[in-house]
Amino acid sequence: MPSRYSDVEIAEMIKERKLLPANYRSRFALRSKRGHKERELDIQGARGSSYRLILRQSDCNSMDFSVILAIKPPESNLLFRLRRYNGKSHEHTNQIEGITFYGFHIHVATERYQESGAREDSYAEPTDRYSDLRSALRCLLDDCGFASPEREQESLFGEFDG
Repeated sequence: MPSRYSDVEIAEMIKERKLLPANYRSRFALRSKRGHKERELDIQGARGSSYRLILRQSDCNSMDFSVILAIKPPESNLLFRLRRYNGKSHEHTNQIEGITFYGFHIHVATERYQESGAREDSYAEPTDRYSDLRSALRCLLDDCGFASPEREQESLFGEFDG
């Protein structure tokens, strides 16, 4: 695994088509795990990359959640977080820019933050595109190249709604 990915490589990983399994909705049912609920789902990309979707939500605060897309680099047991959609439960500061905000926000892996020695997805942008864990998951699926069996049907036969 390279110690760093470029912004171009990150964008390519985000765009890579990722087909969800037919039963993906039931596989997102969260399970209790020490103070929070969590679920993970491994997904293959069209070009053979291995990805992991991770959903977490606090038992105490429904606004304290993360929906994460990570890539599993070959010959590594580490995950590289490409995107992280966080709830409205804490303040976030982008260290390089010195900008702090509170609210729903999307973390994005960047070359610049990796070079600074920070976590790859330390940079985040506020968003109003989601309001809970479910809608955050929908945004991530929409943003990151995912296709479901239903969407495959829609894209092929959408004009025949009849």
